[in-house]
Amino acid sequence: MLGRGTQLLAGALTLACMVLVGPSAPSDALFARSLPVHAVKDVVPNRVMTWNICNPCEASNVHRAAEIARYAPQVIGLQEACVRDVEGIRDYLENLHGLVYHVEYGSVLRSWGRCGGVPWNPGGFGQAILSAAPMTDRVNVEYPDGGSEDRGYMAVTTTVDGRPVRVFNTHLAQRRQEAVRAEQARVLAAAVARHERAIVLGDFNAVSDAPELTRMWALAADTDPQCEPSSTGMCEPTTDWNSKFDYVFLRGIAPLRHRVQPTEYSDHHMLYTDLDLV
Repeated sequence: MLGRGTQLLAGALTLACMVLVGPSAPSDALFARSLPVHAVKDVVPNRVMTWNICNPCEASNVHRAAEIARYAPQVIGLQEACVRDVEGIRDYLENLHGLVYHVEYGSVLRSWGRCGGVPWNPGGFGQAILSAAPMTDRVNVEYPDGGSEDRGYMAVTTTVDGRPVRVFNTHLAQRRQEAVRAEQARVLAAAVARHERAIVLGDFNAVSDAPELTRMWALAADTDPQCEPSSTGMCEPTTDWNSKFDYVFLRGIAPLRHRVQPTEYSDHHMLYTDLDLV
């Protein structure tokens, strides 16, 4: 039988091995050894969240996981996500907070500069969806024109509020690329329109009255009932520069309540909403 000192050393080594090579690895390794385990009973079954986690940023995946765990959504859509970071977030959610998620990736770019790794095998960069329920029928679509950087959308079928639903996650082209975003929104809207009920999460890089979002507004409403496709819409900002760029578009689904939560770990706020799919 191993002595207590040997067991503690083995446990520390095991946790250290969870830290994967990438831009955020050093800070993750530091905090992973110092944070206590706080178990969370369960996810909120009708809650979904969208969050652009910011890349490149000097943020720890331990802290990102802790932010998500505060609200324990059933489904989380992440943008600007490196595969290595998402793997770390998922592991910390389980090991530090007792939250177990399935993960699907919508990587559209393999970038050593963005995601670390080695030049001949860089990490995947794009979108990811974490769901407490299994996911099926994943699709990953790269937009024909990504603009200044490859962009796309992903979609899965999973369970929210006890019901199956199609969930999309996207990140449209950066600012000052209105025509590119308009074409990307056209591609996305055509896919969303095939479903009577859908949840569309993402960073659209456009305010609510931007012309490029017209096709999305024709199909769905934002979870914020005060946010409308007009200059009079009272949209709560979702970024550090006080713009509404992040949306939870709902098609055939009623929102119950939502919250925009600023965080020091990204230049985008966390946006989550509780839904009624009955």
